[in-house]
Amino acid sequence: MAIGTTKSTKYSPSCLLRAAHSLVFDKRYFWTLASLVIVCDAVLTQLIIKFIPYTEIDWETYMVHVDLYLNGERNYSKITGPTGPLVYPAGHVYVHDILHYLTDSGNNIPAAQQIYAGLYVLSLLLTCAVYRNAGMPNWTLLLLPLSKRLHSIFVLRLFNDCWSVVFVQAAILACQTGVDGTGVLLYSLALSVKMSALLYLPGLLVVLFKRHGMGGTAGYMAVLASSQILLARPFLGGNTVPYIQNAFNFSRVFLQKWTVNWRFLDEEVFLSPSWAMGLLLGHVTLLTAFGLCRWCRNDGGTLAVIRRGFLRPSQSPALSAVSPDYIATVLMTSNLIGILFARSLHYQFYSWYCQQLPLLCQRTKYPLLLQLLILAGIEYAWNVFPSTTLSSGVLLAAHVLLLLGIWFGFPEGKAALPRHLSFKEKSIE
Repeated sequence: MAIGTTKSTKYSPSCLLRAAHSLVFDKRYFWTLASLVIVCDAVLTQLIIKFIPYTEIDWETYMVHVDLYLNGERNYSKITGPTGPLVYPAGHVYVHDILHYLTDSGNNIPAAQQIYAGLYVLSLLLTCAVYRNAGMPNWTLLLLPLSKRLHSIFVLRLFNDCWSVVFVQAAILACQTGVDGTGVLLYSLALSVKMSALLYLPGLLVVLFKRHGMGGTAGYMAVLASSQILLARPFLGGNTVPYIQNAFNFSRVFLQKWTVNWRFLDEEVFLSPSWAMGLLLGHVTLLTAFGLCRWCRNDGGTLAVIRRGFLRPSQSPALSAVSPDYIATVLMTSNLIGILFARSLHYQFYSWYCQQLPLLCQRTKYPLLLQLLILAGIEYAWNVFPSTTLSSGVLLAAHVLLLLGIWFGFPEGKAALPRHLSFKEKSIE
């Protein structure tokens, strides 16, 4: 009877409730919950592939580009496809060269979808690892599989953004674990697939400068630049100008019919150079404001950090630990600022920051209900097709509200605590 009583007690509703509570809130079970989320989302992704039709958008064009590349064409101005010319850096070509081989020249769509399903699961795993290092609560993992649009971008549309995103996630994780050299190389791979990864560069410079000083940062930037040149080498030489103009074209003008973020603008304003210049000015201004006023507060201010960096270029000028939480928060905020001021956001661009949003919301002091409303508003806006004045207005409001929350919340992460100053550090101050 005693044994029977013990078994019934073990599986009683109250015990199961306590176990569920521990799974959701006890950090010792973070990876247990993460494993459940990843497995369940992997199953969900397979169901999406099975029951929702694939939609052709850019995949065929990617494969036509690769066909021309394999036939010996190295001039970017002559590599074009059904939806337009090749406008991505060299890494995009290499990734899709491999996919071209694995999918029977791009004709085996089910195989391509399975590859992207694996890529999606990898992105989820990397996000969980970044969250764990940043000290995120277990329950935030439950928010990660909820985006309808993100699943579509990966396995129903096969966009190249997915590869850049995964490389960035791996780069953030590498920097969190202290292997900044690997992080910079992974970041370079992300940038070689799509130049949208440049949005992280201001935050990355802050992290590297605080960790390694002026000399170390210059070295890492040299690695970044040289790796980009090495990857692009087959397309340089006599074709350097077409490569740079196409792969890193900052003056591209997008049609308003595809925009998600500025639908409420008059088309003439949307296409005007003055609007583009205003967005660039806003982007630079807000980055500068975060850089000067928010990202170095625990180090005595940005100017003090820069001064220490010049006084001892081979040493770290930081007075506070560059924690994994700090790294994730600064890099993701840098990316979000760029997204706010993007001249046009297309639907696949949601992948750039979708999995970062729960962490960014946690870096505000907003009540949980408002955080969830921000997440819901952003998800809503990205699922309205075509976008409307209301949906783009909601998206803009959510972005602004989120950045304001970070500004007045935890822009250096919740775990950013000043470390003890040594005598030398005090003397420099």
